[in-house]
Amino acid sequence: MKIFKIPYVLLAVYFVLFCLTAVTDSMAAQLKKRVAVFDFEDKTSHQYRWWTGQPVGEGMADMLVTSLVKTGNYQVIERQEIDKIMQEQQLGMSGVVTQQSAAQVGKVLGVELAIFGSVTEFGYSEGTTGGRLKSQGLGLGIKSSSATVAVDVRFVNTTTGEILLAESVRKEESKKGIALDTRQFNFENQKSFDESIVGKATRASIDEIVQLVDNASQGLSWQGKIIKGDGPIYINAGSEGGIQVGDEFDVFRAGEELIDPDTGLALGAVESKVGTIKVTNNSIGNGKASECMATSGAGFERNDIVRPKK
Repeated sequence: MKIFKIPYVLLAVYFVLFCLTAVTDSMAAQLKKRVAVFDFEDKTSHQYRWWTGQPVGEGMADMLVTSLVKTGNYQVIERQEIDKIMQEQQLGMSGVVTQQSAAQVGKVLGVELAIFGSVTEFGYSEGTTGGRLKSQGLGLGIKSSSATVAVDVRFVNTTTGEILLAESVRKEESKKGIALDTRQFNFENQKSFDESIVGKATRASIDEIVQLVDNASQGLSWQGKIIKGDGPIYINAGSEGGIQVGDEFDVFRAGEELIDPDTGLALGAVESKVGTIKVTNNSIGNGKASECMATSGAGFERNDIVRPKK
């Protein structure tokens, strides 16, 4: 009888480990990654502007923010918060966001992923066959129109400062038909933009960038921070970020930061585990923070790092 006990014990251990892993994976999946989208630099001819009056780079960044929010998978930092940190840190004074400034601002904001880039193409090319009404300055005939939108995007891991992905996204749309052509094109409202071929090319570009974000974010680990550690413990994530009552987190304190002497990249920090906490209220600050209780350890401090319990 004793011969068969060992396999049963092993099976029980494997089962417990499997259940713990499943719980951890499930919790990690429910937590929303935090993303900061910086205005894209406009490297085009500046011929076009959004119906709101925004430059093309700002308009496309806003479209990306809206699309990411609509997925329900991310917490996207508002533009005002990014601008505030940029000013406080005296970053981006030239108007150009860099890998270093994106990582620095993202780290201050507590986001896992910072996105920046530039619009390199945005506009039309047209050809018309048919007569011309010279007195009115209009072209009339069978027109072939195409629109091209191209964006260079960079994704930065704010923890390490590394570029996770650098990609060029380029989309084209075209149509043919009888149309009138004036020398100037203006987007009067969102409807006119959405119905235009340049609007459709822009939407296709944004959709591809969202897919790239989905792929890149899978390799990022979620982490939060302690806001207040004495008395009730508060962390900087709540129901809005996918936190649920009963979720448990390990708490770590960062020590000396490890910097690669060759590249200057942050390689992490020496950490020590402080303890474990459990969420008791996930709706503090309209779901932006949570109240927790300690289940092990003590002496939790502001800025201690919070990660899903393993």
